[in-house]
Amino acid sequence: MTDEQDAVVAKPRPFWVAGRPHSSDDTIEVRHPYDGTDVATVSVPGPEHVEAAIAAAAAAAKPLRSVPAHVRASALAHVAHTLAARTEEIAETITAENGKPLKWSTIEVARAVSVFTFAAEEARRHVGELQRLDTDVAGERRLGLIRRRPRGPVLAVAPFNFPLNLVAHKVAPALAVGAPVIVKPASATPLSALLLGEILAETDLPAGSFSVLPVRGADMATLIEDPRLPVISFTGSTGVGHGISAAAPRKHVVMELGSNSAAILCPDWTDLDFAAKRIATFGNYQAGQSCIAVQRVVVHRSLADEFIPKLVAEVEALRTGDPHDPNVDVGPLIDERNAERVETWVSEAVAAGATLLTGGKRTGATVEPTVLSGVPAAEKVSCEEVFGPVLVVTVVDTVTEAFEVANGTDYGLQAGVFTRDLQTAFQASADLEVGGVVIGDVPSYRADQMPYGGVKGSGTGREGLRSAMDDFTEEQVMVLSGIDL
Repeated sequence: MTDEQDAVVAKPRPFWVAGRPHSSDDTIEVRHPYDGTDVATVSVPGPEHVEAAIAAAAAAAKPLRSVPAHVRASALAHVAHTLAARTEEIAETITAENGKPLKWSTIEVARAVSVFTFAAEEARRHVGELQRLDTDVAGERRLGLIRRRPRGPVLAVAPFNFPLNLVAHKVAPALAVGAPVIVKPASATPLSALLLGEILAETDLPAGSFSVLPVRGADMATLIEDPRLPVISFTGSTGVGHGISAAAPRKHVVMELGSNSAAILCPDWTDLDFAAKRIATFGNYQAGQSCIAVQRVVVHRSLADEFIPKLVAEVEALRTGDPHDPNVDVGPLIDERNAERVETWVSEAVAAGATLLTGGKRTGATVEPTVLSGVPAAEKVSCEEVFGPVLVVTVVDTVTEAFEVANGTDYGLQAGVFTRDLQTAFQASADLEVGGVVIGDVPSYRADQMPYGGVKGSGTGREGLRSAMDDFTEEQVMVLSGIDL
């Protein structure tokens, strides 16, 4: 174990019920995806803990929504400041449980700091609006006050790929609007969420405002189905998301699901070195385990002969290895089972006639960054979410064809379009069946303060801070009569 890994000490970790730490005899072992070493032992809540957390959240719903905005803002700001002060420790924790390179874990902490900072600001001004009603005779001397009220406690189900920041994307907006939140972290990566619970416990929020429960099995089903948790925010696989919706048909379910993002190189784009580097980096930076990771690269034929070798060279320049090494660009997948799946999909594509331009080999949970061309459209690496370090290159003759290829998947989260032509940019926005279009770059980050989400199989709702705050609340209208405007 390296000196950096020593920063994450293996010890039993408590979970959090209504702001207090609890332990149990049932535990799970968190292992390092890179080499399988023990990272920590985590206590698993039992049914009695789940019931206590739900009851506490329900009891806290009214007190928390009545807490002054400045108190909620101060609590959120405290989380932001503490995360920033403990960046090195928390980044090491993310790398140890998730396997992503330390450079990206450090950026994830910074992103979470931004989310809580924005939430602290929005908590002070997310109130609603006034509407004049005297635009009609019957509305004279009447004024509409439209306020946003929390729907109720939020169940936040987080994925493994961003074990801190995607928890932040759920916890921060919930607390900002005054909604209690119960976090269910991914079983493979509970440590960052538990650490966040430790920081939240330092605030003055009412008891029951938050719980962090690394549950499994029947206890997970209890959380999903219990009517005292009327809102579910889920980020993860499409199959699991649809299962949650089916199990909770009367709840307000917000989901961000799978993706198969495309990067499109239009014929007017001249800086091929920039495009190659950006696509190589953000197709592989999380070992491809990001909903916005570039998976398909659609290149206009006039650029293909020059661009594709540049892309392959940039991919081959990426360093794989121990994610605690600050020079490593690509770490392991979350486990060997997923690495084997990616390896199989690549092999199937090659067997179906695709050309392997680079990569394709696997060592344990690590898959070499891979580039394929000539992949049949029906192959999994082309039409499904590979969630691994694989780029599929397709050459087209027109921009219209490029957009058709990009739309040829059941997912529609984001797309990147390399063009400087304004008309092409607006055509992309009109034609691409995605939730977001990035012009002049790849989908490489979440704009925390903007709407974020997709269409088709990529989920419903938006994970941007303001959008999540709207999702966690509902409008209440009050009409004031006898008002001189």
